[in-house]
Amino acid sequence: MIRFRGVTKSYPGSDSPAVDNLSLDIAKGAITVFVGPSGCGKTTSLRMINRMVEPTSGTIEVGGRDASTIPSSDLRRSMGYVMQSSGLLPHRTVLDNIATVPRLNGVPKRKARARAAELLDVVGLAPELGNRYPGQLSGGQQQRVGVARALAADPPVLLMDEPFSAVDPVVRAELQQELLRLQRDLAKTIVFVTHDIDEATILGDKVAVFAVGGRLAQYDSPEGILRAPVDDFVAGFVGKDRGFRHLGFQPGDTVAVHPVQTLDPAQLADPAVPVRGGWALAVDDGGRPLGWVPASGRASVTSPDDVVPGGSLHRHGESLRSALDAALSSPSGMGVVVDPEGRVEGIVQAGEILELIEKARLRRGMALHGSAV
Repeated sequence: MIRFRGVTKSYPGSDSPAVDNLSLDIAKGAITVFVGPSGCGKTTSLRMINRMVEPTSGTIEVGGRDASTIPSSDLRRSMGYVMQSSGLLPHRTVLDNIATVPRLNGVPKRKARARAAELLDVVGLAPELGNRYPGQLSGGQQQRVGVARALAADPPVLLMDEPFSAVDPVVRAELQQELLRLQRDLAKTIVFVTHDIDEATILGDKVAVFAVGGRLAQYDSPEGILRAPVDDFVAGFVGKDRGFRHLGFQPGDTVAVHPVQTLDPAQLADPAVPVRGGWALAVDDGGRPLGWVPASGRASVTSPDDVVPGGSLHRHGESLRSALDAALSSPSGMGVVVDPEGRVEGIVQAGEILELIEKARLRRGMALHGSAV
């Protein structure tokens, strides 16, 4: 879909190029993430795709055509673009912001606004937000509007330049999952820039790691980069905990789920209800977890305000990393498993998860040994 061939970008007065002889293929309908430290050329590479930045040498093809032969205005209107600060027009309503590109393409105002209203639902925003102004929205809502605006003309390519870096970690995680959901439904060709290796491995079908000086250090699947960094720079950038990140690619559906004692609000309020074993799990009236109740301090824990915070949650279908994180972050040493509605299903135990990890490691080792023989 997008091809870089020997692309270099140099600026006058600079001792080294911003991008140095970049060659890579970006697959149609996939998310490709450019990641690396500041000043490594990842944003410059992104902006050369739609000719916001012109390459010094080399060629970039989009859909089989040399991008330099396509008028820059036409090229940019054929691609969605989402930036870090959302870039919304403060004097226009949400609907009119989303309708910007269709209106520039000659779509009648009524039809463009109808399309904008549809996209509010697509990006998970309530219809009533359409008549508000950007300043009346939270940061996460503004970024969703930015994504909706980029999708308004139904472009085959979506360029995203650190779109989630300005929001808090909780909202960022929500936006990452929302993007993955959208991609499952829409199958766009997405090029995503980030400096966060965790974000890159969560989102990317392929990840391009850029080194300082605009050099492409490694281009591989997230699992391949975590498992086998090609050099010391990539290994250092990925970090010493890459083995833990790699667990994100191992399915957690084989982890045993055990029953756990739960205390609903009425039971929690009655200190005469004992905790059987070391810990019980307080839940609300809908069966959703509130926190842990220790047996040793049962008499003093009679309301949700008294419970011990419970750590992260694990859901069926998530990875071994999710299961292990839930267990290790829990004060009880037991990770809480919830269903899609957030109701407690049981717990997982760290020791059993570590046994599964060790078995998987041994299987990989035997497979690699067998292939080498």
